[in-house]
Amino acid sequence: MSLRSGYEPGVPCWVDLSSTDVDGSARFYGEVFGWTAEMIDDPEAGGYGQFFHEGRNVAGVGPVLAEGMPSVWNTYVATEDAAATADRVQDAGGTVVMPPTQIFEEGTMAVFRGPDGAHVSVWEAGRHRGAELVNEPVSFCWNELVTRDVAAAEPFYRAVFGWTARPQEMGGVTYTEWVSGGASVAGMMEMSPNHPPGTPSHWMVYFAVADLDDTMAAARGLGASVLIDAMESPPGRFGMFVDPQGAALSVIQLAENQ
Repeated sequence: MSLRSGYEPGVPCWVDLSSTDVDGSARFYGEVFGWTAEMIDDPEAGGYGQFFHEGRNVAGVGPVLAEGMPSVWNTYVATEDAAATADRVQDAGGTVVMPPTQIFEEGTMAVFRGPDGAHVSVWEAGRHRGAELVNEPVSFCWNELVTRDVAAAEPFYRAVFGWTARPQEMGGVTYTEWVSGGASVAGMMEMSPNHPPGTPSHWMVYFAVADLDDTMAAARGLGASVLIDAMESPPGRFGMFVDPQGAALSVIQLAENQ
């Protein structure tokens, strides 16, 4: 099992769901992934909680920050210094949407928007070190920037996180792996014309599952809108759906689990 107690800077370390209906999201993911939601019993936490699988935290969940905002899965990248990262964001042409903010004794977070329009968060760990389980069913296993402006995104993420872009051709499409410390840590691809008009650049979260077909059937049966039922890729078969609260995510049956 891919158990983690910490993350190197530049590595995605946490994902959370901003939901228009937290209770509904907890029921949905409890059914589809078997997660248990544990909410923080403190009004200052703003209704935030965590999803657990077999006693290990795998993701967070909380209400959207303002009325009218959509449900969305968020990606967090580990950093040793959120304030210094915020400075690099501004120097690289990005926008600091939420400045570095300490969250109790858990750590410090910040939210940025890149010049391509995609939002990404960073996490400077305190007591909370990030997800304790990754790359295994049912935990996150990949984070992918789907962007309308590859030319703007590439130098931005290189400057902010020190990532190296490794582009490659996959089925007639250029797919970029982001590399940090010699390891692939995330991906990037240009947004397909098949996306609805007006879809903004965004970070897509992938969750590993043991059986893609069963997962997609369960999601559909609980009201999810299926965008990709099943598609082959080098890492494994994957699908994509929008949950009943409106958040898009991808699920993948990794090749070693088939």
